[in-house]
Amino acid sequence: MTETAVKYSVVVPLYNEESVVQELCERLTKVMRQTNKSYEIVLVDDGSDDATLEKLKNIAEDDEHVVVVHLRRNFGQTPALAAGFDHTKGEVIISMDGDLQHLPEEIPNFLKKIDEGYDVVSGWREKRVDNLIMRKIPSRMANWLASKVSGVDIHDFGTTFKAYKRQIIQDLRLYGEMHRFIPAVVSFGGAKIIEIPIKNIERPAGKSNYGISRTFRVAFDLITLRFLLGYITRPLHFFGKAAFYCIVVASFIFAYVLFDKFYFNVPILTAHGPITAAGIILLLIGLGFISTGLIGEMISRVYFEATDRKIYAVRNVYRKLGG
Repeated sequence: MTETAVKYSVVVPLYNEESVVQELCERLTKVMRQTNKSYEIVLVDDGSDDATLEKLKNIAEDDEHVVVVHLRRNFGQTPALAAGFDHTKGEVIISMDGDLQHLPEEIPNFLKKIDEGYDVVSGWREKRVDNLIMRKIPSRMANWLASKVSGVDIHDFGTTFKAYKRQIIQDLRLYGEMHRFIPAVVSFGGAKIIEIPIKNIERPAGKSNYGISRTFRVAFDLITLRFLLGYITRPLHFFGKAAFYCIVVASFIFAYVLFDKFYFNVPILTAHGPITAAGIILLLIGLGFISTGLIGEMISRVYFEATDRKIYAVRNVYRKLGG
């Protein structure tokens, strides 16, 4: 691992949080000073259209521990976190939301588990205060599915409040809503993960930027997660299974049709026209799956060998001069 002068980095994505950003920074600063270790606070303004950025710039001008990353537009939470991660220097990286539903005072609990040897410490909102129909039930379903799909036994994939050792995520590429599934992705490489309970409170100010539509995006990302964990380096195996089933069914259809033709002298087109057409279609679909898998193999090789594209665009970075 590259030597670094910073022990802890706190990454906070922010979007229209002008009402709480000052208090957030004051509480974060108090907590991080008490660690008696070097630290930095990386605040990512995700294209806010209120006074959030101006307040962040003022804070950065007065505190050498604060770095403000200003994105060109509102990219979303995953790109904002990716931008924050890329601008950190710490050996341990803590991520959290900026609406004060995550309590900065709980950060030492995460750091304690990191010191015990865990690679990832994930928060668990054991007692949620969200709306039952719109948030709790969809969240429980998504978390249950994520646990089954990934094989990682944690209760709360959705919370941003997590701590990571740097080497676990420094080469990680995020997209979609995949920030919530980082524990599942890194577990594939053998990361040691633990979950700890955290408090979940109502937002002290402002309004939530998340709605029910987010649940559907998460559902699609679960499908992507399953593919990433099982087949990203061998896509032909994924498409090959589908091709195999299609070709097997088509083979049974052709065997049945040909048996009727040569044993009972039944005319194929008049007696078995629709089922024969179905067999031909399944055969073509199977061949199509194989072709898609082969193309996927080639794209996979190109991706791992050549890609370095970011999912965000930075307009500016602000920090105290000399900091």
